[in-house]
Amino acid sequence: MNWLALEGLTQPPQGWLKAIHEAGYDGVQFIEPLATPLVDAARTIGLRVCGSGRVNEPPDAARLAAQARAADLECLTLHVGWGNEEEAQASRLIEAVLEASIRYSLPLYVETHRATIFQDTWRTVSFIRRFPELRFNMDFSNWYTGLEFVYGDFDAKVAFIEPVIERTSFMHGRIGNPCVMQVDVGSLEQSGQLLFVQHFRTVWTKVFESFLQREDGESRFRFAPELLSSRIYYAQQRNGKEESDRWAQSQVLVQIARDCFHQCAPKPVNLLSAR
Repeated sequence: MNWLALEGLTQPPQGWLKAIHEAGYDGVQFIEPLATPLVDAARTIGLRVCGSGRVNEPPDAARLAAQARAADLECLTLHVGWGNEEEAQASRLIEAVLEASIRYSLPLYVETHRATIFQDTWRTVSFIRRFPELRFNMDFSNWYTGLEFVYGDFDAKVAFIEPVIERTSFMHGRIGNPCVMQVDVGSLEQSGQLLFVQHFRTVWTKVFESFLQREDGESRFRFAPELLSSRIYYAQQRNGKEESDRWAQSQVLVQIARDCFHQCAPKPVNLLSAR
């Protein structure tokens, strides 16, 4: 479960960490700056821990990786750059991330996200040609909605991002439609009637299938629901209230992800998220 996704929700009596554990999640993703007491409390009740951060300048990569290694986090997802960097500057950011990952023996997954150097498909695939060792946290909603994947040939666009799919080891759970990045998909059954949900299922299944076929030593795939609050304009509002229960919707997204995963899993594999 992504910690930021809890913002604005009513905390349950037992507290969020116990609620996350009781809901069947395997772990929690914290955000920068890292709160050490929360990390310790999560581990005490058996939750795994990973983190996230932003790399604006090359030194940020080593700083974040060093902090994560000191806290014994399993991995980090990173927003890298702002998207308007020249090629040389963007390359230095990527090099810094890759070097920090090796130096601190820590998986660093760059995110497909708006306002980063990986905000569009063409540039991202171009970077992979130069830096094939890149590994990704895919937040497909940023591309599906931001680049309007259904405007044109959807299948051709999915084929184009195959190099990203082949390098994805982490996903943020969010589903958007062609014009809104985060929407309520209803129940698992109701979501099956929505074409844009089917599009996400297609991509998520391809990601899982590719992961299972890889032989790069990574044994765990992490899926973290990241339904964010209306304060930052992700959750939609009606009559001054968020239109959906983000906690309940997170469970639906996990169910969808598990369905996609088990479609292509030939044998029991460790998908870290919710049971």
